[in-house]
Amino acid sequence: MANFSGLTRTAKYLHKSPFAFQTFVRHSSNKNELVLSTTKNNVTTITLNNPKKYNAWDMALTNQLVDKFSKAANDEETQVVIYTGTDPYFCSGGSLAEFLGKKSPKGLQKMIRENNERCFNIFIEFPKPIIAAVNGPGIGAGTTAPALCDAIIASEKATFSTPFKTLGVGPEGCASVHFEKFLGADAANRLLIDCWKPTAAEAKEIGLVAEVVAHDELVARAQELGEEWVRSGRQRVIRGGGTIEEYKQVNKKESNDLAEAFVSEEFLRTQLEFLKKRGKHQSIPGLVLWVMLTSRPVWAKFL
Repeated sequence: MANFSGLTRTAKYLHKSPFAFQTFVRHSSNKNELVLSTTKNNVTTITLNNPKKYNAWDMALTNQLVDKFSKAANDEETQVVIYTGTDPYFCSGGSLAEFLGKKSPKGLQKMIRENNERCFNIFIEFPKPIIAAVNGPGIGAGTTAPALCDAIIASEKATFSTPFKTLGVGPEGCASVHFEKFLGADAANRLLIDCWKPTAAEAKEIGLVAEVVAHDELVARAQELGEEWVRSGRQRVIRGGGTIEEYKQVNKKESNDLAEAFVSEEFLRTQLEFLKKRGKHQSIPGLVLWVMLTSRPVWAKFL
């Protein structure tokens, strides 16, 4: 787990009243952090903060994400967590671009399997309630991770997309089981098989989202709900009735399947065709994909 001993924290008492919460704000001061953390009135807001890369789950960001959630889990001041992103995107899902051509196919598989399992386990195992405040498009993990939270509050600008089938890979974030458990078979099939991309309002209709609010009211509403949960002593609940151990096993299997799929001929060909349509097949990622695809009969023997 990453060590951020160089980070500084500041704390300020902003309000004190016998009739209200004592307002306590604690935040990280490093502007270059990829994941921010602020605590107010026992509610910790964890914010994905790499908007130039659409808050994608690359290795640097996920290391910090795991670290922030681990600290929140062990922080006595934190009773509820809000999980959100810096505009305009909430999260564009996992990113492999930094590893293409830098790892062997076997090394790439190992990295995908271990990191995917680690990232989703922080949501599955987290001991305190989580509110996902989805501020914009959520793609892949940008939809499946919020689905593992206790509730989703969505900005009117939010959309939800799980294009795994289009990419030639299987679901992640326990979606293969979790979606049907709490959304029903029809909605799960629309999301995972038809690759339907619902708006915030449509996501509310199927039960994925609890509330839709105006974009500029999202953070305030999430904080308000978080403080309500603190007062009521709300406990962590996995929607749909799944258990931690069950979902850890599902996550393990999905992560292994995902690692295998990402070096499959179908996935490599799909990604290369996608780059061709965008005129980027001669870019470095395109050339790496082409080399991996054409040489796959050789290196696949060593997986």
